[in-house]
Amino acid sequence: MSLADFPRHPLTFGPSPVHPLERLSNHLGGAELWAKREDCNSGLAFGGNKTRKLEYIVPDALAQGADTLVSIGGYQSNHTRQVAAVAARLGMGCRLVQEKWVDWDDPGNDRVGNILLSRIMGADVRLDDAGFDIGIRTSWEDALHEVEAAGGKPYGIPAGASEHRLGGLGFANWAFEVAEQERRLGVFFDTIVVCTVTGSTHAGMIAGFAALQESGDTRPRRILGIDASATLARTRDQVARIARSTAELIDLGRELREEEIQVLEGWAGDLYGIPVDSTIEAIRLSGRLEGMIIDPVYEGKSMAGLIDLVGSGEIGRDSTVLYAHLGGQPALNAYAGIF
Repeated sequence: MSLADFPRHPLTFGPSPVHPLERLSNHLGGAELWAKREDCNSGLAFGGNKTRKLEYIVPDALAQGADTLVSIGGYQSNHTRQVAAVAARLGMGCRLVQEKWVDWDDPGNDRVGNILLSRIMGADVRLDDAGFDIGIRTSWEDALHEVEAAGGKPYGIPAGASEHRLGGLGFANWAFEVAEQERRLGVFFDTIVVCTVTGSTHAGMIAGFAALQESGDTRPRRILGIDASATLARTRDQVARIARSTAELIDLGRELREEEIQVLEGWAGDLYGIPVDSTIEAIRLSGRLEGMIIDPVYEGKSMAGLIDLVGSGEIGRDSTVLYAHLGGQPALNAYAGIF
């Protein structure tokens, strides 16, 4: 099947906006920087990158006759907030397992930000003390069984939608959307910078841009994943696996090359979800120069990576860079003490 053959349930406003980051570019004195704003892509509870993935997952849930979406994330999961919003839009139930992925000493960590929004939207939120892991969780599997035992028909969406068979399709399509925006704007983004943790956002981009190459756009382009998991080897393996399975789903017609899968370390810190000095500085710089708010778990770390890569010359002065803003700002409420 080609990407166009997969059913898609519209949940976004359309293409997410792209705009130049002129003051940040001038401040860094290097590449020309732009942002593509997944935080502005939807009217569903502040949007974000997972909404784009759910557009391809919802048709499967509806086809199976599900009445309850069941998902999992940390206390401040952007993903579970977006699952709750989609369930509300569809008139479905929503069961969320919220694990203690981040050992963050803030008294409102389990009551503000993303988790507050999920509760407002009617999700059945269950807290769990388990720590961070990017794989399939027994607590999530238990929640599926519990919904079924209570007479519901659950549909499981794993963390970040990443271990879902269709989880990479949303950002494979994103690549084609970028190409259309490039044609309209008269620009070419030779470097894409994106945060990566559970992997399917980055993986989908890799598969999508590879498909563009196979369709005739052979200009060299790098998709740089900035690790924010602090479990680099596992994240890279997961990105590679999801990218290859997504490429196979959309009939890429060739094997992905190792050099197409780049996950860079250096900005995650020692533990997932804990902001480090470079994270905080990136958040401040983005806000003060561009009025663009980014979060301390994901975008603060990918922006820190972008700043350093431009500063070191790894991203050259003649590059035109697209920064993928994946959303997540509600989580700032749980980190207010930093600022």
